[in-house]
Amino acid sequence: MDASNGNILGDEENQSISFGSSNKIQPITSTQKQVLDDEKKRYTSLTMAERLGLPDFFSLDVWRASVGELLGSAVLVFMLDTIVISTLESDVKMPNLIMSILIAITLTILILAVFPVSGGHISPVISFSSALVGIISMSRAIIYITAQCLGAILGALALKAVVSSTIEHRFSLGGCTITVITSGTNGPVTVGLEIAQAFWLEFVCTFALLFGSLWMAYDHRQSKKLGLITVMSIIGLLAGLLVFISTTVTAKKGYAGAGMNPARCFGAAIVRGGHLWNGHWIFWVGPGLACFAFYFYTKIIPPNHFHADGYKHDLLAIIEALFRSEA
Repeated sequence: MDASNGNILGDEENQSISFGSSNKIQPITSTQKQVLDDEKKRYTSLTMAERLGLPDFFSLDVWRASVGELLGSAVLVFMLDTIVISTLESDVKMPNLIMSILIAITLTILILAVFPVSGGHISPVISFSSALVGIISMSRAIIYITAQCLGAILGALALKAVVSSTIEHRFSLGGCTITVITSGTNGPVTVGLEIAQAFWLEFVCTFALLFGSLWMAYDHRQSKKLGLITVMSIIGLLAGLLVFISTTVTAKKGYAGAGMNPARCFGAAIVRGGHLWNGHWIFWVGPGLACFAFYFYTKIIPPNHFHADGYKHDLLAIIEALFRSEA
């Protein structure tokens, strides 16, 4: 997918999106088809350096956009980890439900805030998936992911500065955990999820996030039809829902739920250390493989809308055709 086609999660140089008010996705016209054919020919003539986007490493605009990813990730980590700690510390009956709702709201707001600067990724999952699909270059994705990891470290440091050492220890600084050491009848015991369970939850939840909401941002037709705020709200809502599902379906103490954002997990692990490194690779490998799986899915689905040629199987049309043939 090319960023110039109007997809939402593009780079900051192609953000001139006109969100239409049409209620029907229109089929591709002959003029649009010619433009796409010309764009395809231009793409096939690119050098390998241009395909990888190596000039992005020397682009001041790209590095300036990465500042948005850095600060956005810092604020995201600080706010999300604060939400995790505060809801688990509260006396509500279903803290994971409250936590999921607050995460959905926070994520939506932050994506909308960072979107005009860099495309609103603030997650290696979004940047890597966008690079695989072709919305941004792999070089830009590397710059963004590096900025996101640095931002996550800053966010974790800010959180550590404002919470007590007791809360930091009890809630692992709100980081991504698979297991935790707790006191038992015969001494300290390790509780949590098995490696395989945590890996598949990370993979499935990340793929569900990409499949259920991100394609709305990647597909220029849907992004124009739905609009920026609607798409970003759906992304935030689905992310919060997946956090709720992952924490509810396991109900295991020591498991913090699906991360779906390796940078966030990385920031807390760097600052807090210790058991946060146990199985940390899961929060990178699981989402990474989910991005590849989603990319292969985008190669299989039809390039045109399912009903781009009209609704030829409409029931009334069939009945009318039947009567015409009998007449």
